[in-house]
Amino acid sequence: MRTLAFQMPDRGGGPSGPRIRVGRPSRRARTLLIVLGVLAALGIAFTMFAGFWTDWLWYRSVHYSSVFTTTLWTKIGLFLVFGLLMAAAVGFNVWLAHRLRPPLSAMSMEQQNLDRYRMGIAPYKKWLLCGITAVVGLIAGASAAGQWRTWLLWVNGVPFHRTDPQFHLDISFYTFDLPWYRFLLGFGFAAAILSLIAAVLTHYLYGGLRITSPGARATAAATGHLSVLLGVFVALKAVAYWLDRYGLAVKSSDFKATDNWTGLRYVDANAYLPAKTILFCIAVICALLFFATLWRRTWQLPVIGFGLMVLSAVLIGGLYPAIVQKFQVQPNEQAKEAPYVAKNIKATREAYGIDHTDVSDYDGTSSTEDKSTLRGQVDKTASVRILDPNIVSPTFQQIQQIRGFYAFPNNLDVDRYPTKDGKVQDTVVGLRELNFDSIKKNWINSHFRYTHGYGLVAAKGTEASNGEPVFTEKNLPATGDLGTYEQRVYYGEKTTTYSIVGGPQKEIDYSNNDGETTTSYQGKSGVSLSSPVNRAAYALAFGEPQILYSGAIGDGSRILYNRTPKERVEAVAPWLTIDGDAYPAVVNGKIQWIVDAYTTTNGYPYASRTTLGDTTADSLTYNNNQRAVVAQQNQVNYIRNSVKATVDAYTGEVKLYQWDTEDPVLKTWMKAFPGTVQPKAAISPKLMDHLRYPQDLFKVQRELLTRYHVQDAQTFLSSSEVWQVPDDPTNKSGNAVPPYYLTMKMPGQDSQAFSLTTTFTPSGRDNLSAFMAVDSQAGTPDYGKIRILKPKSTTVGGPKQVQSQFNSNSSQNIAEFVKLIRGGDSEIEYGNLLTIPLDGGFLYVEPVYVRGGQLKYPLMRKVLVTYGGATAFEDTLDQALDKVFGTSGAANPPDKGSGTKPPAAGNPTVQKALEAAQKAFDEGQTALNKKPTDWEAYGKAQKDLQKALQQAEDAQEAARKQGNGKNGS
Repeated sequence: MRTLAFQMPDRGGGPSGPRIRVGRPSRRARTLLIVLGVLAALGIAFTMFAGFWTDWLWYRSVHYSSVFTTTLWTKIGLFLVFGLLMAAAVGFNVWLAHRLRPPLSAMSMEQQNLDRYRMGIAPYKKWLLCGITAVVGLIAGASAAGQWRTWLLWVNGVPFHRTDPQFHLDISFYTFDLPWYRFLLGFGFAAAILSLIAAVLTHYLYGGLRITSPGARATAAATGHLSVLLGVFVALKAVAYWLDRYGLAVKSSDFKATDNWTGLRYVDANAYLPAKTILFCIAVICALLFFATLWRRTWQLPVIGFGLMVLSAVLIGGLYPAIVQKFQVQPNEQAKEAPYVAKNIKATREAYGIDHTDVSDYDGTSSTEDKSTLRGQVDKTASVRILDPNIVSPTFQQIQQIRGFYAFPNNLDVDRYPTKDGKVQDTVVGLRELNFDSIKKNWINSHFRYTHGYGLVAAKGTEASNGEPVFTEKNLPATGDLGTYEQRVYYGEKTTTYSIVGGPQKEIDYSNNDGETTTSYQGKSGVSLSSPVNRAAYALAFGEPQILYSGAIGDGSRILYNRTPKERVEAVAPWLTIDGDAYPAVVNGKIQWIVDAYTTTNGYPYASRTTLGDTTADSLTYNNNQRAVVAQQNQVNYIRNSVKATVDAYTGEVKLYQWDTEDPVLKTWMKAFPGTVQPKAAISPKLMDHLRYPQDLFKVQRELLTRYHVQDAQTFLSSSEVWQVPDDPTNKSGNAVPPYYLTMKMPGQDSQAFSLTTTFTPSGRDNLSAFMAVDSQAGTPDYGKIRILKPKSTTVGGPKQVQSQFNSNSSQNIAEFVKLIRGGDSEIEYGNLLTIPLDGGFLYVEPVYVRGGQLKYPLMRKVLVTYGGATAFEDTLDQALDKVFGTSGAANPPDKGSGTKPPAAGNPTVQKALEAAQKAFDEGQTALNKKPTDWEAYGKAQKDLQKALQQAEDAQEAARKQGNGKNGS
């Protein structure tokens, strides 16, 4: 009978003790607490609702509500399914462990101590079980909801129609299937481990497991239950070993051949791969031994099997590959690794779109003895852009800002626009956006009155007048060559705050010398604030209570936000990676922001990975005020410029166009989000004229081509042909030179094409190792064609050497000029150093800007040109080219915008004009040499020079016509 005294009729049910009365709060206090609790709950609920509701309203306003609903329902579905699965797995095992508890507890101090806990939780067992399962379910569901991209890729995946070289599986298995299988495996491991922990604790609490109690350490029921869970864990480990085999194809490792090596090497194929197969078999056997304990009721065999599996993992999975690497690979590494390096080279070139790169030998030096004959080829070879978009923004600002609350971006853009004679020319463009930092800060000013910028400003890329840009579109409102278009800029790169428009409060439309004009937004963009619910939601979402009650908001009021082009495209297409540089263009009477977008993956087998943020950084992106960097730490090993997007600067309308019609990643996303991407055929001809090859993709490709221009595995392994992207020689940032847009003709091309160019130098040296250009003119057959010229001569000067030659050239008085300018409290700014292939050699052109003293903005004062060892430092490009090639102006008629001197002639009128030009030139040099420099006199002299040269040209043209008339008679 004594043993019965220790029997627990209901596990956890304890005797009822004396009740202790505690003072209860009054009814009024209880009512107040209930009201406060309800209000707090309603506040939390409305806060959650406000975020959801404003997101829904925004997506509906841009007509991409399907993106919102697809993403939302996918997240909810994953949350519910995997949350319930995890809760069910853990809850079932806790319930089963409780059900399998022994009827009696051993008489020991251990069990007596546990009795107190059992009695304490007995009244709350169901609530405790529900609470535990709810917590693990919520955590698991939230984690699964974050995998919505992985799920959509798996369920919508399309084939690549390419196979990997090791397992011969379609690439889609690695990019779309394997990530989802790994997630499921990870979820399974988590469920098994949490279930095992919960079962162990429950069995221990209710006596199924004992640590110090006499007798067996575990009951038969507990043994069987835990053995099954351990068997499930080991079975999942077997699956992991099997998937690890395929994971070797996308595994990154350190390898001296290249950073971020991806794919199998010799040791992977000949040691790790068989080791994973063997470990898979051992794990399957070990799992079966654990399951067998349901009948054998002993852990002896499964424990031995588990120990052997661990030992095998150490010996077969760790020690054996190390031995193979040490004694088979290292003694003859190049021969062993060459076949795998060849696979890596092929896959990497395919994954980054550089597999069709045309690499050709180039002399590097001109073989033409009479260089004067080459002068006429320059204009046929390139339209040399001497206006640097990365320097002249302050000049645009000073001349075209008009009002202090307008601003231009720090880096302008290069586009193409037709001239009056129908030819297309490189043009530097920038939008006049709002500068919120200069606006007097109050809520009305910041969000109601100053709502938009106004007008696009454009200048010829190939000309300058007295050092200033030659504007083809200017003033406010803007007038010029671009015709009539909607000039208001409600969406732009500098527009980072919200505006409320269309209501009773009038907006400042623009402000010029005639005063301010007002307007009211007529577009359909933004979200209506006519509903009190909408106003309350936005007041809460933006933390601005005035939205709820301000009299400035009324009928027709709409709130505009997410206003930068990058933000809008990222929001409507969260599966795209966005280029760091959106650029504006006037298309069909509207200002359209053009945004390049990429599809990427890091699961392309054998293709080496790269970090986009590092690869796309250059001397412009390191400055916080300059260009943005794409996807800072996003590691990828496949990238395509698959989408071209536009954002209307007035309405904010976003359009996505399919650009790469063969990209399987884009096709997969288009299946997941049907109707969001328009076909390529929907791109209008006018828009096509302004599309270009994106800079960030080009920078990724050029970084890969520093190594992967080599296709021979032995050469690749020797690293004898490794290039590097040179540092920008025009500044002291120590960062990579940015690529430059330039209309030019590469050897083998029939005509000039809008191109994106860069240079390479050998690793650790400064001479030129290669020149790279990609055809950037959209809509042409050669668009995207990458051409690389490899000089045969090793003595071709690289950008740094050319810049050093410029700076130290005493015969051209360059050093004197620099010293003079800097001594006069001014600064020299070097523009883009352009490289142009010409007759087997390379022509380098660099504009030189002066800023400081009385100048508030840079003016182009000189042009540096070098070719074949000859250097010129002149006021204009034509003068510099004439000097380098040893020609007179007779063979090269002057460009009115460039100020080139006309030829001398026996005509007295021409001679007189030339004398006046020489006098003006000398006066300009005198003003330039004064300390401090007399810029006013210099500017006057330049205007006189222009006038005299024009007179000479007119006189010569008149004489020519008169001579032709006599000959004709």
